[in-house]
Amino acid sequence: MVVAPIASSYNDKIRPLLDAVDKLRYLKVMEEGIQLPTIVVGDQSSGKSSVLESLAGIGLPRGQGICTRVPLIMRLPNHSVSETELSLEFNAKTLKTETRIAEDMVAATDEIAGNGKGISHTPLTLLVKKQGVPDLTMVDLPGITSVPVKGQPEDIYEQILNIIFQYIQPKESIILNVLSATVDFSTCESIRMSQRVDRTGGRTLAVVTKADKAPEGLLEKVTADDVNIGLGYVCAKNRVGDETYEEARVEEESLRKVLLRGEDDEYPDEEKMHGAARLAEMLNQYYDDLQSSRSEFHHAGDFLMDEIRILEETKSIGLPNFLPPTGFLLILQRHVKTISGSPTAFVRKVWNYMGDVVIHVLMFHSVNYPQLQSSMRRAANGLIPKVMGNSVGQVTEMVEMEKMTDYTCNPKCMSCWNKLMCQLDMFMEVVRDDSKGNKVKLEAFGEVEIGHLRKRESVVREAFDLKMRMTAYLKIVLRRLVDGLALHLLFSLNKLVREMEMEFVTEMMGPTGGGIEQMLEESPSVAEKRERLNKSIKLLKESELVVTKIMDRIHLLDD
Repeated sequence: MVVAPIASSYNDKIRPLLDAVDKLRYLKVMEEGIQLPTIVVGDQSSGKSSVLESLAGIGLPRGQGICTRVPLIMRLPNHSVSETELSLEFNAKTLKTETRIAEDMVAATDEIAGNGKGISHTPLTLLVKKQGVPDLTMVDLPGITSVPVKGQPEDIYEQILNIIFQYIQPKESIILNVLSATVDFSTCESIRMSQRVDRTGGRTLAVVTKADKAPEGLLEKVTADDVNIGLGYVCAKNRVGDETYEEARVEEESLRKVLLRGEDDEYPDEEKMHGAARLAEMLNQYYDDLQSSRSEFHHAGDFLMDEIRILEETKSIGLPNFLPPTGFLLILQRHVKTISGSPTAFVRKVWNYMGDVVIHVLMFHSVNYPQLQSSMRRAANGLIPKVMGNSVGQVTEMVEMEKMTDYTCNPKCMSCWNKLMCQLDMFMEVVRDDSKGNKVKLEAFGEVEIGHLRKRESVVREAFDLKMRMTAYLKIVLRRLVDGLALHLLFSLNKLVREMEMEFVTEMMGPTGGGIEQMLEESPSVAEKRERLNKSIKLLKESELVVTKIMDRIHLLDD
């Protein structure tokens, strides 16, 4: 397997350093005065744990008041397989966990810090091996609380401060200061704490959570930077209340909004991007096309002749006035065959349209990351044909099933047949009476010729019955083809949205490492700015040289 130079350098030099830091932290060398890089701090209920949830894609314990009672060390090594592996390490024990991660963490916390509301310096390590996550190790610290509540020690504030200072005081630590958008940054206790150990803000990064709850004035707060955050701000909306991680992802998923839910607030003036509405229109048009294909099968000039020929070919020894089942099936197969090409063509039309919509949404939301757009486009162009192929296979099976047998439990089939058969006596009366002309008007068929039927009066009644049965049943068949395909398309679109992220990660993190190189490439605007700055630096250096020479000459003249 060929490995890109940047990936090889990462594996040879950077990854061993990260592993070494993890091993040293596990050995508790910080207790011996050896400092290691560590991260998170924030006020109580500011959303610290939600930031970690967004990075790891798992649910952490939540509740009122202080939720993190011990330092939580979260390790996020990238996993080579798609299955996520979770494990907890505490008190020299390792616990494998999957679906009950939040409950297991609560139980482990209770074992470390007791069942009350107290806190402990002893850390709890959560290992999340997951495909596509960044290689990070972070520490979620207890939130700062000033007033102890029932069940907490009186010196809870001092205990929490001691834990936090233990992690943020070393100059090797990067401070991720989690702030709520709903509060004044200058009054945050966590800001004051980080400023005490990092006055310049050179190793402090701020994440502003709950940005959706207080959007007014947020831009001015982060751009003014009154509290001196040296590494800048990142605004985020994490899950709130009792919603799950998946529910939060669904709420923020633009593809699902456009393709499935019909929310067009992002593209109010682009009708092409109103995916749900366009899909409904295409399904209605598809049903109309199927109806048109079926109506072309009926010829007013030779009304009932196909049915008469089938009856003559399938007649056998048996009771009179009983329609042969093979005759009905033969006519059904001929009808279905005439429309068999329409479903496949329709599926290809839908997915070609949906492919354009998906790529448009991806490009729209990655406009600030041009180095990623080619990978996104390749991922979409690779996944959509696969989904289209599955849909073509599914609709082909649906058509073949309709050819195989005749069945329905829909009561409308019999009611429709009974309604059509009410015309039989009138129809037979016109066939028997030459004086009534050669045309008759029938519901569902319009005006039809009947002169050619007078010589075949003996089989006209059975042929008429067969025609009406087929007409009633075909309505069910066509509606079933449309409804089944509509459900399949909605299911496939939902599945497409879920798989798109994994397809993109696979494209970016492929074995050649090309995706990493692309992420490191500069955008055209940044490259242009860099070139401008390099020219300015060169000019300034030349200017400095000129000034230096003239100053040296002046000094020589003075001497």
